[in-house]
Amino acid sequence: MQNNTPHSGSIFLNGHETDRDTFNNRAKRIASILLSNGLVPDDPVAILLRNDTVYLEVIEACRYVGAPYVTLNWHASTPELSHILQDSGARVVIGHASLTEQLDAEALPDVRIYSVPDPVEPGVEQAQVESVHQDLEQAMASAEPTEIEPKRFRGLFPYTSGSTGRPKGIRRVIDETAPDPYLVYARMSVDLLYLQSGDRMHVSAPLYHSAPCGVAVFSVFGGQADLFVSSKFDAEKFLQEIETYRITHCYIVPTMMVRLLKLPQAVREKYDVSTLRFAISSGSPWPAEVKRAMIDWFGPIFYESYGASELGFITLISSEEATQKPGSVGQVLSGGDIKILDEQRRELPLGETGEIFVNLPVFGDFAYTNAEGDLSGQRHQGYSTIGDMGYLDEDGYLYIDGRSKDMIISGGANIFPAEIEAELIKMPEVVDCAVFGAPDSEFGERVVAAVQCKDGTTLSLDDVRGFLGSKLARFKLPRKLDSHQELPREDSGKIFKQRLRDPYWKDQARKI
Repeated sequence: MQNNTPHSGSIFLNGHETDRDTFNNRAKRIASILLSNGLVPDDPVAILLRNDTVYLEVIEACRYVGAPYVTLNWHASTPELSHILQDSGARVVIGHASLTEQLDAEALPDVRIYSVPDPVEPGVEQAQVESVHQDLEQAMASAEPTEIEPKRFRGLFPYTSGSTGRPKGIRRVIDETAPDPYLVYARMSVDLLYLQSGDRMHVSAPLYHSAPCGVAVFSVFGGQADLFVSSKFDAEKFLQEIETYRITHCYIVPTMMVRLLKLPQAVREKYDVSTLRFAISSGSPWPAEVKRAMIDWFGPIFYESYGASELGFITLISSEEATQKPGSVGQVLSGGDIKILDEQRRELPLGETGEIFVNLPVFGDFAYTNAEGDLSGQRHQGYSTIGDMGYLDEDGYLYIDGRSKDMIISGGANIFPAEIEAELIKMPEVVDCAVFGAPDSEFGERVVAAVQCKDGTTLSLDDVRGFLGSKLARFKLPRKLDSHQELPREDSGKIFKQRLRDPYWKDQARKI
């Protein structure tokens, strides 16, 4: 389908268009359903959906309630989902039928569960799962669109992957004196994404991730551009959609780039991608050789952003800047500031590595749920840190050197070793264990588990994955197993993870 007529503000799912009037009407009907369940401002709504137009309709509906939205990773195990639902205090869950069927309504008596049909991919036969919970579409058919005005936008209420062994929520602190975050999000469509009237943004990364969800929401709230959502990323399909729908902007991560670069040259040359003029990447380090190859193919259209769920998008760097500042993740966004501090919270000179502290009022302050202790270690004179290490050069460009919390980023997903270690140590054969990240050409990093077994016992990678499979999401499972007679420990007794990591990283140009 060749479509050259702008449909400013429309949302497309796998090529099927929902115009803005229809989108708004459906969002208001969902809002009525939320209100009928007794939701009041600050009551969370959980979303357990694959990429779908409904995802964005629910987020829009949350505006009318004043509800923060919890984006659930649909790869997560049932125990992980149940923990997040209970910890967040979510009153309503809206999800695809094939995903909500694992949720036990009796075990979640305070949560109302609604299901929608799974999205249909063109040309793909798939059996539709019959909903075991209330059907959202049926409820919408009998609901009148709400006529109330939207409340102050609460925004995303994401969950970390468990830096202390269990996921914790990141909840925005409401500041009534600051501009409505809705206006901030709408403005980001221009300030971050450079969207203009008639442009077309493409997102195929999972919307449960903070960054692609943010990009999609910025695009919708901005109201100037069409948003094209794909239910999943497929390298050739991505090129085809650029040509067919004359895509101008896209969100893309290094894992996707690697898959594009693996396509045969004949396939790469088959499609006209000349309309694409802006691509933004975030989430995981961007290998220099991948960046060069993508620029050679598409031109200098790529922008890289460093950010965090707690702090939002922090920096931005263009292709031209990246050639002048290799290895940098860019300068802080307008209105923000970065300081590099040592362990005594003293500001370090330019070029010296320390902990990265950020002041970025545009996205607002945050607080954790179920966090152990307070946030004093992450705060200093109005600045916040998530534990990343780096330095600033004389022009204010930021360089990332490492992560003090050992976080692994694989395929754009944040993975915390402590969460995996807490389950792995429960294996009867395991005496001691450590989990860390190793370089991976496609995913950026892969999960490696180092174990010390009881005398007379051994373990295989299949054994470990089989044990952890029912407890953790699949993307968190180790892809490599190292067996040790004894794990190295520091004098303090803490496992010396750097010694375990070093053999994997010694010949790598990047450190994370």
